Amino acid sequence: MSKPALQSTPSSPETLVYTIGNNLYINLTDRCTLACEFCPKIQGSMDVHEYTLLLSRRHPAEDYISKIGDPAQYDEIVFCGFGEPTLRIKELLEVAAYCKQAGTPVRVNTDGLGNLVNKRNILPELAQSVDALSVSMNAQNEKIYDQHCVPAVKGSYDSMLEFLRLAPQYIPDTTATAIDGLEGVDIEACELKAKELGVKFRRRVLDIVG
Repeated sequence: MSKPALQSTPSSPETLVYTIGNNLYINLTDRCTLACEFCPKIQGSMDVHEYTLLLSRRHPAEDYISKIGDPAQYDEIVFCGFGEPTLRIKELLEVAAYCKQAGTPVRVNTDGLGNLVNKRNILPELAQSVDALSVSMNAQNEKIYDQHCVPAVKGSYDSMLEFLRLAPQYIPDTTATAIDGLEGVDIEACELKAKELGVKFRRRVLDIVG
């Protein structure tokens, strides 16, 4: 079966940053290392609230910084879109550093595969400007993870767990998340695994985005 066509509005300016409440979200990329079956992008939609997050190209860090303006006006800056921000680690670090110098807390929502795809431990670099990590654990074992997240790279589940294990050494405010409502996902088992890894846990709800 072919994937649904992505919804887009090419005549509209691309959404590089967007607000929910008093948080500013950075839409750094729409590329990802996973093809999660529950992701709206995989289901054919690139919309979050009233924003369309489809990107036609990789915008430089300067474009994001100019859109942000004064980071101090926001409660938190969050790197989160329909892509994996650590795929653009150079731009992520540059934009995060700009936001951090204003004193605004910075959070990165990630699939935890940044070390795997960048072929190095990126946590020391992230720790210079990032205050919190939210890592998508998504399942209590590799079989369920692969079923729902469809990783492009073999060993992704173990790499994500290792990222979670290492993360608190650099960024103490690290939270693992899993979505309640996915077939076979045991939320209690995920929470226990997060505790064993020394990180916090947050239960998410299926089909609630942003």
